Amino acid sequence: MTLKTSTVHSEPATSRLDPKETDIGSVFVSNYPPYSFWNEAARQKAFDTLAVPPAEENTLGLYLHIPFCRKRCKFCYFRVYTDRNASQIETYLDALAHEVELYSQQPAVAGRPLKFVYFGGGTPSYISVKHLNKLVSRLKSAIPWEGSEEVTFECEPGTLSQSKVESLRENGMTRLSLGIENFNDFILQENGRAHLSKEIFQVLPWIKALDFDQLNIDLIAGMVGETWQTWKDNVKKTIEVNPDSVTIYQMELPYNTVYTRELQDGEGLHVADWQTKRDWHQYAFEELQSVGYALSSAYTMVRKEKECHFVYRDSVWRGTDMLGTGVAAFGHMQHVHLQNAPGWNDYLTPLQSDRLPVTRAFAVDKQERLVREMILQLKLGRIETKYFRDKFGVDITSAFSAGYSKLANEGMLTFDQHAIELTQQGLLRVDQLLPEFYAAQYRDARYT
Repeated sequence: MTLKTSTVHSEPATSRLDPKETDIGSVFVSNYPPYSFWNEAARQKAFDTLAVPPAEENTLGLYLHIPFCRKRCKFCYFRVYTDRNASQIETYLDALAHEVELYSQQPAVAGRPLKFVYFGGGTPSYISVKHLNKLVSRLKSAIPWEGSEEVTFECEPGTLSQSKVESLRENGMTRLSLGIENFNDFILQENGRAHLSKEIFQVLPWIKALDFDQLNIDLIAGMVGETWQTWKDNVKKTIEVNPDSVTIYQMELPYNTVYTRELQDGEGLHVADWQTKRDWHQYAFEELQSVGYALSSAYTMVRKEKECHFVYRDSVWRGTDMLGTGVAAFGHMQHVHLQNAPGWNDYLTPLQSDRLPVTRAFAVDKQERLVREMILQLKLGRIETKYFRDKFGVDITSAFSAGYSKLANEGMLTFDQHAIELTQQGLLRVDQLLPEFYAAQYRDARYT
């Protein structure tokens, strides 16, 4: 898909697709059915499916949640801890490794190769080199990943040292995702980020010297304090860094964040409206395209001259099995969603008794699997109908003709019997479009 070369600053749209202000609630769609429908009653279904070998061939990935941070960002809603000492961190990492060891013994997992490994957070780079080396050694002993196509490690600039970056390379990390979010020190501080710009520029030479397969940097359009001028400066600095890929998210206000509580308490807080965030997002994509980047998804641009793959993203969006390990982590095994205990002790205690800490689950039927893959892959900007005919035996343009026709009439996409392609307007608000395809019982429900 080629981006247009001029930003659209006003466009016709329905109120559903064009909310003005950034209200409280989750917008970004990462799974289906919504998490609020997962429940404890279905937990046994997860254990049952782990107890039998795979009934059909599928790839397998491993996600590891490292929930430690120097500070909690004011917009963060993830399960993170900012007050754990070295002994507590070691206890957690030992439990995490043991969880993977327990999974490796399950009939649904035993002997299967890993297609990808993803260290997410929190801040994985918060842990020490000593802790990292010990963790990786145990993980590789439990489920070797030498043949994996991608091993991603999320990093916060201020937690990296040269020796830690070298250790990441030595331990087999192939893709670093650097959470820059913004280059402006005032905006970083206002939004509760732990790092400052000087730490960004300190770590970049260490990363580039070690020639990782891929360096991704994250930005957020619409952080509190952002202006057109600071955003343009962010984009300029991003281009100067010349990463392999750039991922841009639009600021939202999920439940249970510092900013959300401030709004609920009536404190004055200005968050850019959705149209402004879309304009900033589009501006960044156009500038990146002008210097040789190409669209990879609604959020990501990649350098054209370097072949960049996102194995974790593409696998998850195509229904891979995935072991979700760590506190509050979620996974997917043989058509069953499962999620771990969300609390520190509730996560650690079962593992001390050699039990997996799964606390809720959801068994998805064929129709739900189809919808899940379809809406997630729409984030790529274009999907081929043949994929869904081959895998599910369904012509999605016929089965979902009402939704596709409605969105086409609103200027959000075009479609024919071969493919669906989002327009520029649709691409910039894709997460707000996806509920159009939800089953009736999942619409208008709290996502999390």
